[in-house]
Amino acid sequence: MTDIKTKEDVTRMVHGFYDRVGEDELLGPVFNEIAQVDWKTHLPLMVEFWSTLLHGTASYKGQPFPRHAVLPLTPQHFQRWLYLFEENLSDNFKGPIADQALTQARQIARVFEFKFEKIRMHRP
Repeated sequence: MTDIKTKEDVTRMVHGFYDRVGEDELLGPVFNEIAQVDWKTHLPLMVEFWSTLLHGTASYKGQPFPRHAVLPLTPQHFQRWLYLFEENLSDNFKGPIADQALTQARQIARVFEFKFEKIRMHRP
């Protein structure tokens, strides 16, 4: 097993993860039916996002949260997202960059979950 050293590795990580998400009984309907994600567009963006985080490429330009803020996500969705992310990593990669990817994913999940809680508190 290798670390996430190249853009090809990032691509493999992203595609493997989102294959799991798309097939998951909790997350799949959110991505496929509610958000109606265009995977041909979304996956390259996610490769750039993770390349920026893990390799400092600065190739991702955007704000991921606003696109997610409209979705009916609960803490269970974030827990499942993180579980699938960690499972994909442990099945395919090992090393300091893979460890960094997991740390980043945990941080993203915490921040998104916190922001969703704030949204729920301010809804009438």
